[in-house]
Amino acid sequence: MAGALGAWITASISPEVLRWVLGASFIGMAIWTLIPDKIEEEETQIASKLGVFGATLVTFFLAEMGDKTQIATIAMAAHYASPLLVVIGTTLGMLIADVPAVFAGDKLAARIPMKLVHSIAAAIFAILGIATLLGAGATLGF
Repeated sequence: MAGALGAWITASISPEVLRWVLGASFIGMAIWTLIPDKIEEEETQIASKLGVFGATLVTFFLAEMGDKTQIATIAMAAHYASPLLVVIGTTLGMLIADVPAVFAGDKLAARIPMKLVHSIAAAIFAILGIATLLGAGATLGF
């Protein structure tokens, strides 16, 4: 759905406006990243009913709908006007990022403060947003 929405946005909004929307979206994601996610009591109940796999499946689906990944997918589909390739790319990107994260997260969760992780991610989003607003990549066709 995010890819389709991005394609619709591309057809409806000029590239200059899209650049500003994309840059502001990255900055918004930077701010949002600083707000930590909370594990809800419902998720604990799901785990007791569906087991680890079922709880992960349901929780991941619910957590991903409307989050930073979906916003990024919408923005990228709008920017590149190729929703199928964006969906494939974001899906593969999430798999490539998530598989090692699951294994590394298990080992490192107690050693790295989440506030630091969120701060680094927020800084990266902010840099991308500022770079986009300043026109970075324009000479490359982005």
